[in-house]
Amino acid sequence: MADTDDSNKPIIEEREDGPLVVKNVAIMRAADGSDAGARPAMALCRCGASKNKPFCDGSHMGIEFKTSPGEPSSRDKLYNYEGAEITVHFNPHLCSHAAKCGAMLKPVFDASADPWINPDAGSATDIKAVVNACPSGALTYSEQGGDPCHIQDGECVIEIEKHGPFHVRNVQLNGGKWATKACPEKYVLCRCGASKNKPFCDGAHADIGWRDDQD
Repeated sequence: MADTDDSNKPIIEEREDGPLVVKNVAIMRAADGSDAGARPAMALCRCGASKNKPFCDGSHMGIEFKTSPGEPSSRDKLYNYEGAEITVHFNPHLCSHAAKCGAMLKPVFDASADPWINPDAGSATDIKAVVNACPSGALTYSEQGGDPCHIQDGECVIEIEKHGPFHVRNVQLNGGKWATKACPEKYVLCRCGASKNKPFCDGAHADIGWRDDQD
């Protein structure tokens, strides 16, 4: 059997105390859906200080950026919310606080309620759509006692959230400590430099009021 050539495989590699090096990703979109200028090989800023975002300009060296994540801001634990038709699973350690779930299906995903997820307040079809839209993979679902799963599409893409992280689909990540039931085909990567779960986003950009239009 011939060896498999992985030279053209889409991949993201961490550089210690430096940028994310991306290879062979043809599509990178800005927050408004426009082309963000993907290149065959590119270094993306994750210290939050580049003057050429989303690309690295070496600013990480000037601010002595460190990729050591520090103490996690949330527990790596899978919480289960059982409904009659479908069970929703949630790992807060993966959540980037994009809040798409509440925006799409507030009766089911209501952060002001206890418990905050009520699977019986919506249809299984609508809940699956929310799970698919969750950029971080923090939400999964299961039916009839099956394993927690995500819904995936085949697009290989990096999408840039305004004032937020990189949303990545179907790109292999070399690095990082994967949380329980994390999805290697769908995850979010920190851009602000403040996450305690690097290289993954933990919502710190919202806590510190980070903006991608500031130096």
